[in-house]
Amino acid sequence: MKFSKIEIIDLIKAWIAIAIAFTIVLRNSYPYALFLIFILSLITVGIGFLLHELAHKWLAQRYGCFAEFRCFNFMLLLAIAVSFLGFVFAAPGAVFISGHVNNKKNGKISLAGPVTNIVLALLFLPFFFLSSGFLQSIGEFGFTINAWLALFNMLLFGNFDGKKIWNWNKIVYIGAVVISLAFVALGGFF
Repeated sequence: MKFSKIEIIDLIKAWIAIAIAFTIVLRNSYPYALFLIFILSLITVGIGFLLHELAHKWLAQRYGCFAEFRCFNFMLLLAIAVSFLGFVFAAPGAVFISGHVNNKKNGKISLAGPVTNIVLALLFLPFFFLSSGFLQSIGEFGFTINAWLALFNMLLFGNFDGKKIWNWNKIVYIGAVVISLAFVALGGFF
């Protein structure tokens, strides 16, 4: 993958801002110092966001397109501000793609992000069952947040992945939503 200096800075800004927003929301949910909650957020939601976006970029570049992430600075500040209300609404940015992308390629590029979050959820799951303390919290939150990230990105409006996947293949869309919903439901049992 090829990265510009601006893109690397934007990815880091978005990663840190998302971690700060989730740290604010989680500060009363986990019995750790604020610094450890920030680390928990960086590892779980931060990596989930980062790899989601990089999956879009990687596949777009494999298709011969130019693809770069750009953060939305206002939305990053809004995510942090809203987190003081007890929830996170984050639209940190997007991978912008240029080149020949038909409906099928666009659907596959869009699907790469939510699939990455589902895979990450599965990778976090053993930490919940096979450890305790902070590592168990990483497993619990890593699974749950990545399931939610996959589901959230399947929304059918705006520039969300779901709309592009739906336009390409409705069966694939429904399958991705069902899997995401099942993972979110499973996360509710923790």
